[in-house]
Amino acid sequence: MCTVSFISRNNSYFITSNRDEHVSRPNAFEPREEIINSVKILFPRDPKAGGTWFALNEHGVVAVLLNGAFIRHKSFGNYSKSRGVVLLEVISAENPMLFLQEMDLRNIEPFTMVLFDGMKLVELRWDGKKRYFKPLDKGEDYIWSSVTLYDDEAIERRNSLFANFIDEEEELTASAIVDFHSNNHEDYENGFIINRDTGLKTFSVTQVVLDNQDSVLQHFDLLNDKKHIIPFSSNQLIT
Repeated sequence: MCTVSFISRNNSYFITSNRDEHVSRPNAFEPREEIINSVKILFPRDPKAGGTWFALNEHGVVAVLLNGAFIRHKSFGNYSKSRGVVLLEVISAENPMLFLQEMDLRNIEPFTMVLFDGMKLVELRWDGKKRYFKPLDKGEDYIWSSVTLYDDEAIERRNSLFANFIDEEEELTASAIVDFHSNNHEDYENGFIINRDTGLKTFSVTQVVLDNQDSVLQHFDLLNDKKHIIPFSSNQLIT
């Protein structure tokens, strides 16, 4: 929930996320299918708050979460629900795009959410008072870094690493993108795999590829050195 990339190539879309947490937080359950509001959803569940940072539903909609909006905020610790639960409410809605624009976000901690339904790609930033809804070009490549963990200088360096990777990689495959996300880039403080003295560490890398075939979600549990590959049938529409 602290690094997310979206890469578009030849009508295939690669969405990859790194989850950075303090080592005191319990590791997530491995991804599995659940039915929420009559919608089949595949996601890794956070045992502490009950939500998730990455989910794919049976209609081919993907939602990914990052902590924070534009600036590093002070957490008040007394919110009405976790941001991961908000993500599950969005991904299980009849119309996730519309729900994301209209849902009540009062007393929710600031977050950024990336939502892709095969036709539209959007970014929502909630700063605790106001939502900022931004349509994006699904034919472009994007990267996001959580402002709660990375300052402006670190984010700019990460953006540069991503741009160089896009420019230099001859063939952007799912495995090449996972390898990029699984590299500390000689910086355990602000690389894509972090291991800080404060106890903050990259727990996992999760990826889904959307195209005209059935989706496959890959989840790499870095703490336990486990890899989960889960095929997921959906009636997605990729155009």
